[in-house]
Amino acid sequence: MNIQATIPRLLLVLAGCVALTACTIAPRSTPSSTPTDAIRTVAPLPEGTRAQLAVLETTDLHTNILSYDYYKLGEDRSIGFERTAALITAARKEFANTLLFDNGDTIQGTALSDYQAQVKRLGCGEVLAMYKVMNALGYDAGGIGNHEFNYGLSFLSQVTGNRFNVDLRPGEQAIAAQPCAGPNFPLVLANVLSVKDRKPLFKPYVVLDRTLKATTADGKMIEAPIKVGVIAFTPPKILDWDKRWLNGVVYTDGIKELAEQYIPEMKAQGADLIVAISHGGLDANPYTPSMENANWHLAQVKDVDVMLIGHSHQTFPNAASTMNQFNLPGVDKAKGLVHGVPTVMANFWGKTLGVIQLQLIAKDGRWSVDKTKTVVEARNIQNADRSFVAPLPVVAETIRAEHQATINYVKTPIGHSDFAMTSYFADVGDVSAMQIVNMAQTEYVANYIKQTMPQFANLPVLSTASPFKTGFAGGADFTDVAAGPIAINNAADLYLFPNTLYAVKVDGAGLKAWLEAAARRFNQIDPARPTEQSLTSTAPGYTFDMLTHPDVSYEIDVSKPFGSRIANLTYKGVAVPPTAEFIVATNNYRASGGGNFPGLDGTRTIFASPDTNREVLINYVKAVKTLTRAAHGSARSWRFVKLATAGPVVFKSAPGKLAVAQAAGINNVRELRADDGSGKGLAVYQIDLSK
Repeated sequence: MNIQATIPRLLLVLAGCVALTACTIAPRSTPSSTPTDAIRTVAPLPEGTRAQLAVLETTDLHTNILSYDYYKLGEDRSIGFERTAALITAARKEFANTLLFDNGDTIQGTALSDYQAQVKRLGCGEVLAMYKVMNALGYDAGGIGNHEFNYGLSFLSQVTGNRFNVDLRPGEQAIAAQPCAGPNFPLVLANVLSVKDRKPLFKPYVVLDRTLKATTADGKMIEAPIKVGVIAFTPPKILDWDKRWLNGVVYTDGIKELAEQYIPEMKAQGADLIVAISHGGLDANPYTPSMENANWHLAQVKDVDVMLIGHSHQTFPNAASTMNQFNLPGVDKAKGLVHGVPTVMANFWGKTLGVIQLQLIAKDGRWSVDKTKTVVEARNIQNADRSFVAPLPVVAETIRAEHQATINYVKTPIGHSDFAMTSYFADVGDVSAMQIVNMAQTEYVANYIKQTMPQFANLPVLSTASPFKTGFAGGADFTDVAAGPIAINNAADLYLFPNTLYAVKVDGAGLKAWLEAAARRFNQIDPARPTEQSLTSTAPGYTFDMLTHPDVSYEIDVSKPFGSRIANLTYKGVAVPPTAEFIVATNNYRASGGGNFPGLDGTRTIFASPDTNREVLINYVKAVKTLTRAAHGSARSWRFVKLATAGPVVFKSAPGKLAVAQAAGINNVRELRADDGSGKGLAVYQIDLSK
């Protein structure tokens, strides 16, 4: 693909950048090609010569090319590669030498990626939208994440321009006879191998020939060659997560073992610098070849100079992080070091650019890293004043057609509902917008446990969901999915935040404590008070986790103080003892300590899904097709303890919605005032707690 011919405006915008390969925009025909422009080099490398090299990382982009939410059908300035691209351009102007790498989970994650893979599959000669813009930014190499396998091996083979020697599972389209169009930079992956020929699907590594702007010991400016070895790994758990595509077709080898095998090969080929791109986090548990987050161990392999990590959707370095993985022995979360190896994790969805500033010094004719002067940072697209970095306009121009086609796609139905799913009365018992989320999460986790975690197969699987939209921003700030066709974008109304699905193991005491924390949503009500009292507190709606399961029942006594409100918690009609055990589906935020729920600090997580809660919900609706209130919107597990009050107990919602409450079986509320006086379009409702 000729970038200069197809995207001339982008090249003009980026023409001023200074990068390791004369802007690193020119296409590369082979993984270890030299820059296309002739560059004067100095050889042998003068002793004591120094150079600064900035290694840039993107990770978990998940095809968030634009600052746009296809589920909400609107702009979201907090995400988007078009803004990361601006940071990349700025870094290239700042540093004389740069290398740009991607960590993986790149080609899946938005409606745009689904559209190109499943709705209107690309032709063999077409380049994936995500790769089009990455080509234009001139990446040096990339790794492969777990989500690259979501669409199957045939699609992955096609869009990466590779030909896999595999026997595909039934249902997959045949792999093209010749390599199809792919990115203009090498993709490498060492630890996924074909059962058919016992060889890696991708090149396990690449050695890049590049040229540095450097300074000799006596202060002269020169240009000197460097060889950079790049190896990549993906989580072995892909064999579970994408079993339908991969079972019996590929297998994985140990990350640590393969690093120990291939790094000496790269060094023998003259590699001065070894960059390990590993799509995973950090785990200090005893090493196993099937470890999902093996990078704490990878950092201890000889000659690893730089580690680019991801998968966890977190930022590293981060001195304030409370994440367990960043508070392990040998991990410096402030400086971005893992066993002394400079390491960066650039968050997700284009929110952050990872930058590792290496100071190189020539010794005995080879480059080595001066670790005393290494700086690691994660640069956010959000500025200190809460504004956002302006996007690079030509990124949007490059994929204008694909973007519009995707918008048209997400407006199409995925199912049908015979009832409205709303959060107008979630605070007083309507579960219509929560039950479908809980059902989707429960099924997903139960199926995963059945297939891969037999040790938990006998434990009940429950799920919690919250009413994310409860009027904080006014009368329009409520979930409201009308009865009738359900489109893909409606899923955003049902699940507002881009969380990933987690499962935690709790005992009966822990489950009750969880529900007690959720009940902070309500003020303590004084039954004898004759004046008006507000039912809801300042605790946000997203902290009101609720169960909606036909086998679970509990009561909330709002006359009691915080921490002693949950009464009559039962499972299948039997009181839940403190020692009972449950698996609860939730999200990464809650499972990792978000909201300060007792006992939920990341230590109880048994499964951190690679899928978002929203994706799980969409797939569930697609499978069910037809939703009914009886089956999907009326399993209310909780009630208020009946309480007679001397004065009115009130809450706020949108005006004129009493019929919505009645349709949901909420018959103890009435609209007291159509305008609460705040100017936000909210009405005041009264609830009779004695009924």
